[in-house]
Amino acid sequence: MQGNSNKAATWSRRSIIKGAGALGGASLAGGMWPIAASAQGTALETKAAKIGFIALTDAAPLFVADEKGFFKKHGMTEVEVLKQSSWGTTRDNLVLGSKANGIDGAHILTPMPYLISTGAVTANNVQVPMNILARLNLGGQCISVANEYKDLKVGLDNKEFKRALLTKRVKTGKPVNAAMTFPGGTHDLWMRYWMAAGGVDPNRDINTIVVPPPQMVANMKVGSMDTFCVCEPWNRQLINQKIGYTALTTSELWNNHPEKAFAMRADYVAANPNATKALLKAVMEAQMWCEDPKNRVEVAEICSRRRWINAPVEDIVDRLKGDFDYGTGRVVANSPHQMRYWKDQASYPFQSHDLWFLTENIRWGYLPPNIDTKALIAKVNREDLWKVAAKELGVADKDIPKSTSRGVEKFFDGKVFDPANPKKYLDSLEIKNIKSA
Repeated sequence: MQGNSNKAATWSRRSIIKGAGALGGASLAGGMWPIAASAQGTALETKAAKIGFIALTDAAPLFVADEKGFFKKHGMTEVEVLKQSSWGTTRDNLVLGSKANGIDGAHILTPMPYLISTGAVTANNVQVPMNILARLNLGGQCISVANEYKDLKVGLDNKEFKRALLTKRVKTGKPVNAAMTFPGGTHDLWMRYWMAAGGVDPNRDINTIVVPPPQMVANMKVGSMDTFCVCEPWNRQLINQKIGYTALTTSELWNNHPEKAFAMRADYVAANPNATKALLKAVMEAQMWCEDPKNRVEVAEICSRRRWINAPVEDIVDRLKGDFDYGTGRVVANSPHQMRYWKDQASYPFQSHDLWFLTENIRWGYLPPNIDTKALIAKVNREDLWKVAAKELGVADKDIPKSTSRGVEKFFDGKVFDPANPKKYLDSLEIKNIKSA
């Protein structure tokens, strides 16, 4: 992970402008950065797209768009929704693009399109411009803990857990491991935020290790980690297999936080603006379908299928319905912290949320502090396309945000993120690892 931090630290605002085309120039590997679709007519430029996903329940809108025919409804009859083994594989296949046997877009951790666009996490720092078209969900992730710590009943307050981890490290001489799914990704940031809020420095006191989501439970079983952060069904499966328990859902850290995104390579969007809009409408309709409570059991059944998550439906259905058994005796029915696919403007890609993710990536040294976040967000975030698609779908005007910002965000530990002043937020954080520019 430190290697990625070092790569990010060598990247500067100048390299964004020169290499990734922050002022509108061509990138090294992704074509021009479009500001707005300039389609001539309404005909689809292509009916094909290759879209990657990881076996997680927040990819459900893609599964449903495929299974329920939403892609076909909008004329995209040759869409392939392709399982990826890890977020690293997703990144590599996006860098390749479908013309080189990779993919055009993906269900993706929200920070990844920025990390790929800047070359911060790609081989040889190759910059591949990406566009975020929609948010796929809010919340729905969890931090789980091994049964070794079951007597602590770890929750939001991790001070006792901190003592146990540091004691274990001293007594055994071995590092304690917190697993996440990709450096600088959402799970990494939730784990780091929670640890740091309790006084644990994730760079010095523990090891943060990368484990693909479907491998989390198996690695916890053999003792490879003490805690992990991931989406479902892996947290619930951990409980069902009596290996660990849920400490918290991530919306307890930050209520209705943004999570995964639906993103495409920018060159695909530029070449296929109508097809892109058709894909987006299909995904948005699928999000609405997934949100409907009467469909949640069927969503779980679809997710469980071999071609998608390939897990028992009992590991999936309860939490998709919003019911949380934490595995410690704590049970919350119809949790206010359940995953949202459409409700509460879950689909809208607020620029303010992208700014928070960039700020946290600066906090932990994945991106340099002098990054021009405004210019970068303007290139990657395509909320303009979301609004066009929403209007064509007949989404009520009141349900289409008028602002690029959701406003001031508040966290469980009292910290406040004002998108108008991200530096004030960054300065308020006691534990951080900011690299020099």
